[in-house]
Amino acid sequence: MRARGRAWVFGDDINTDYIISAARKQSVRDLSEAARYLMEDVRPGFGSLVRPGDLIVAGQNFGCGSSREAAPVVIKLAGVAGVVAASFARIFYRNAINVGLPLLEAAPEGIADGDEVEVDFAAGTVRNLTRGGVIHGRPLPAFMRRILMAGGLVEYFTRHGQYPDPMVEGEETP
Repeated sequence: MRARGRAWVFGDDINTDYIISAARKQSVRDLSEAARYLMEDVRPGFGSLVRPGDLIVAGQNFGCGSSREAAPVVIKLAGVAGVVAASFARIFYRNAINVGLPLLEAAPEGIADGDEVEVDFAAGTVRNLTRGGVIHGRPLPAFMRRILMAGGLVEYFTRHGQYPDPMVEGEETP
């Protein structure tokens, strides 16, 4: 599973309120509509600039703060193909996998806003197509890739009638 698109670079400690503010979450009931307010507190207008297939690149502790599942849902609804970060808050990480948003833990050194990157979530690599170079990160375990390929945990469970077995490695088809 791969994604290729423009990189949007953010710093450390991007919390769930920065991803989608509590005020917007309360005032906008349709999360598809809320996607236009994605990251508005740290980068005004981002929700209208990001295009389907683009990738968010960030530093340490992406998704920290409250455990709102709406945060990864809004990123996905904005069309973002995945998030690469040096590290993720654990609850955000699990929520993202459960809603079908691909993640990769990798130190995103040398990637700038607007660079075209290709992320291989299975191999754990980020190829910077603009500047050259490859960054190696921690690939997603096979059972998480199976959840992502199904579109999220609910879709996986609906399709298979059970949760994926984390001990079964190597199977790519959900």
